[in-house]
Amino acid sequence: MSREIIEAVRNIELEKGIESDTLIHALEDALLAAYKKTPEAARHAAVELDDEGEFRVYSIEIPTDLESRLLEDAREAKLEELERLEEETGERQHTLISDDDLELDWSEVPEEQIKREDVTPENFGRIAAQTAKQVILQRIREAEREMMYDEYVDRVSEVVTGIIQQAGDRNNVLVDLGKVEALLPRSEQVDGERYEQGSRIKAVITEVRSGTKGPQVILSRRDPELIKTLFELEVPEIADGLVTIRGVAREPGYRSKIAVESHVQGVDPVGACVGPRGSRVRMVVSELRGEKIDIIPWNNEPARFVAKALSPARVREVFVDDETREATVIVPDDQLALAIGKEGLNARLAARLTGWKVDIQSDTEFARAEADAAFGGEGDGEGEFSGRCSAILSNGKRCPNEALPGTHYCGLPAHQALEGQEQPVAEAIDDATPDEAQELAPVAVEGTEGEAFEELERPNEPATAEVVAEREQGADA
Repeated sequence: MSREIIEAVRNIELEKGIESDTLIHALEDALLAAYKKTPEAARHAAVELDDEGEFRVYSIEIPTDLESRLLEDAREAKLEELERLEEETGERQHTLISDDDLELDWSEVPEEQIKREDVTPENFGRIAAQTAKQVILQRIREAEREMMYDEYVDRVSEVVTGIIQQAGDRNNVLVDLGKVEALLPRSEQVDGERYEQGSRIKAVITEVRSGTKGPQVILSRRDPELIKTLFELEVPEIADGLVTIRGVAREPGYRSKIAVESHVQGVDPVGACVGPRGSRVRMVVSELRGEKIDIIPWNNEPARFVAKALSPARVREVFVDDETREATVIVPDDQLALAIGKEGLNARLAARLTGWKVDIQSDTEFARAEADAAFGGEGDGEGEFSGRCSAILSNGKRCPNEALPGTHYCGLPAHQALEGQEQPVAEAIDDATPDEAQELAPVAVEGTEGEAFEELERPNEPATAEVVAEREQGADA
């Protein structure tokens, strides 16, 4: 009977890839446990496979003092193991230590002090056959679980295709991957997606856990790696290395942005990803259940990259600060809502893709901010605000109007009259004494918000007919 067991072990080694020595040692341990349950069993015994292929039981006897020392060493080792488990788990171990369950270290016992005797029971062949069947089946299951775990633990971050087995409970969607059932938890599902039983689905392996019933594979539909792999499957240029995906920013279920770069002259990275008539990107969008995808060309210049990242909005100008990695983006008034996106989605994805903090302003907002800064008197002096009028109002603040091309002043006649002076009025007032400042009459007076700046005549000069007519029209209004 033992020879049949040995043949079975060798066949399992060939078919399942389980080493025969592992199964033999497992059989010996199981048979020893079975022997100790028989009446009048020896306290210390060992099961060995003899030359004839039969399992034999040998009792082991050693001197009493040596046995006591080995038992004490084994007991201390067991206590240290329990203490280590308590530190790792944080739970107190309530385990009863029995001398019969302790494993003695026979390597420390000299061979001449060990007395062996064959105590194999008469019916040990039947016990061996029953035990062998149970042990072999158990070891096969354990080995298969270990091999499966080793296979999937190396496939973390890989995209796999499976069939949905159970989708009734939104918190637990089971996916059949062929050899193992994977779990798609609620936190890794995409809002708005429906998972119907029997349908195929692609997902990313994010984690592999080892369990008593086999490896537990955790999937995700929200991982950005899913988009990368889908484009690699659909775009030959990416698979061949001609085009590279440099970055992915994703809001699962709503919108994604990818930055692509070409390594070969003449290959358009965006066109390669879009495909003929949009066929390639349409396949990716279909797999993602309608999620919108923006394909952005990668650029080493931050300003250009940020401008492209805000697609589909048109950008007029970008100011970047390399130290703080902040970018101020100026867009036309009609493009402001499109650049920001619904609930800030487009701007958030652009910032995530580029790694820059993005501040979006419309033309009107930016012009008003510059006007307010100039009106507040910040940075007095020529050249501080390029293109702004250099005239100073009666309240000492700078005129917010835009200067005419080639001049320092705006279109107001009184301000144009200042052109050609040795220095701008801003500097003249700063350098003048209080008495001299009184002689430098204001060239304009500040109106209330929303009103124009009214022109005033200079001292000792009569008002022109145009000025009088404008005042009369204002009074009639």
